[in-house]
Amino acid sequence: MKITIDTGDGKARIILTQLLQAGLQAADPSVAMKKTLSIDGSRLRVGRCQYDLKDFDQIVCVGAGKASGKMAMALEQRLGSRISEGLVAVKDRSWCRTKKIRLLETSHPIPDKRSVRAAKQIFTLVQSLTRQDLLLVLVSGGASSLLAAPAAGLTLKDKKHATNLLLCSGATIQEINTVRKHLSAIKGGRLAAATSATIVSLVLSDVLGDDLATIGSGLTAPDPTTFEDARNILKRYRIWSGVSSAVRIHLGKGIDGQIADTPKLKAVEFARVHHEIIGNNRLTVEAIVNQAKVAGLHPLVLTTTLEGEAREVGKMIGAIAKEIQAFGQPVPRPACLVWGGEPTVTVEGKGQGGRAQELALSAATQIAGLSKMYVAGFGTDGCDGPTEVAGAIVDGGTVERALKKSVDPMQALHNNDSHGFFTKVGGHIRTGPTGTNVNDVYVLLAL
Repeated sequence: MKITIDTGDGKARIILTQLLQAGLQAADPSVAMKKTLSIDGSRLRVGRCQYDLKDFDQIVCVGAGKASGKMAMALEQRLGSRISEGLVAVKDRSWCRTKKIRLLETSHPIPDKRSVRAAKQIFTLVQSLTRQDLLLVLVSGGASSLLAAPAAGLTLKDKKHATNLLLCSGATIQEINTVRKHLSAIKGGRLAAATSATIVSLVLSDVLGDDLATIGSGLTAPDPTTFEDARNILKRYRIWSGVSSAVRIHLGKGIDGQIADTPKLKAVEFARVHHEIIGNNRLTVEAIVNQAKVAGLHPLVLTTTLEGEAREVGKMIGAIAKEIQAFGQPVPRPACLVWGGEPTVTVEGKGQGGRAQELALSAATQIAGLSKMYVAGFGTDGCDGPTEVAGAIVDGGTVERALKKSVDPMQALHNNDSHGFFTKVGGHIRTGPTGTNVNDVYVLLAL
């Protein structure tokens, strides 16, 4: 994979490229799948669990997510002709190729008609299975959009509008997916409830804390949230009146008990479901730290559960950069501080960007004038928000370069136009689609 980092400092570019390459390799779903799955005769090992494949009439695979294409390829390499059939929803322009498992290209981050069609096909296949079948479910970040099955009484337009409002509101992924689950006919454990087959869910986590109920909106996981939770989230972010009347009516019926809520922890369906986390952000961060040591840097992980408004987190990272500059704390130069997680962006302007670019731009305003100081934000899926870039890198000279080009960094922040800013000033990080998705990585380099 080619990583392009637009920075004038060759040393920083080389180091950051090596760090990101190490992190992406650790997040490779193909590698993770092969570590998790093994075959010995007729016995399939999944983590610590084993299944005798002779006990099943069919082995069927379904799934969805930005990494599910690579996961499907790895599954076929392990199980080969033992797989009877499969359907997996992947993001547009997937380069993955499979033989037994059909890959269905759909839309992200806003679902489209193909997302609905894929959900119906997968749901129908799952419903056809019996107790004598083994269902392997591949789940990664992005599944919530790639599979869209509006609940009865709702349309795709209703769901798209609600999702778009949530994505722009600053809501966390847990909050967004709470609403999605309660507007869906397939999410929140409903896929598991639709079949009597034995289920093994292989999950690449893009959620802080590896919350199974949130990753991909919990296709096969029990859901602790309720219709009332979903309504309260919409009210908390002041978008309750902005969603369609059909959404408000649907949630109201759920609160009144007229519609069954999502399956909960004690539901009998989950006794035959095994979940296995095959990879997450922490593994990526650990790989970056190991590479930093090889590069002769002093690494320090601040957290792998980073949250908060991206521009405010950027200010915090800038403050730490000043501390290193002035006092050599919390680690001396050459330093490499690493954060993993998923900040949020409340969209109030009309520009374009993503959380990694907005955080980096915010940090740029704080480290202006600092020598050999760099902040990089990077989405591991290679796509930061609705843009074609993975993120951005800034240094102590970014603001000065911008002002020389008559580009105002504060105005760009105000307008949520970080992508436009870096297009004009430079600093983008490009990878193309990475085939994985384990949150973001943020790096502070003090060389």
